Amino acid sequence: MRVKCVICDTVETINDETLIAKRLRNRPIHTYMCKTCHERIEERTNDRIATGNFKLYRDKKTDDSW
Repeated sequence: MRVKCVICDTVETINDETLIAKRLRNRPIHTYMCKTCHERIEERTNDRIATGNFKLYRDKKTDDSW
C-alpha cells in the first residue's frame, strides 16, 4: 500500500497486512506520518514537557459508585 505523509508529503510503501494499513483503509480520519516526522514531533513534545510549561488537558474521570 502506498501512503503519503501528511507533514512532509513523502510517499512510502507499507505492507498491506499491517495494522496501520488496515486503519487507513477502514477509517479515513486516520492519517499517516513517516518515522522521521513522528520522531521529530516526539522529540519536540518531550522538550516542551521538560520545560514545565506544557499542559495536557484530559477529561476528568468521575468515580461512579453505582
